[in-house]
Amino acid sequence: MANSPSARKRTRQAVVRRGLNNSQRSLVRTMIKKVVAAIEAKDVETAKTAYTAAVPIIDRMSRKNIIHKNKAARHKSRLNAKIKALSGN
Repeated sequence: MANSPSARKRTRQAVVRRGLNNSQRSLVRTMIKKVVAAIEAKDVETAKTAYTAAVPIIDRMSRKNIIHKNKAARHKSRLNAKIKALSGN
């Protein structure tokens, strides 16, 4: 249990930040799922549009250390490869 005033404040801040981080991480997962759903539906245009919308969000969360930069790069690379394979390029 936090005893000093500064420790209590850090606990309060941690609770708020954890909530914000969870919502941002959820947003990244949702954007990735939209791209994957479009790929599975074999809809190239929707997949490209969803990928274009997802990339800035993935990059932003990487910069904020919500997800690791290598994980962001891996997601982007794999999604892009699937879209290219789907479109036949």
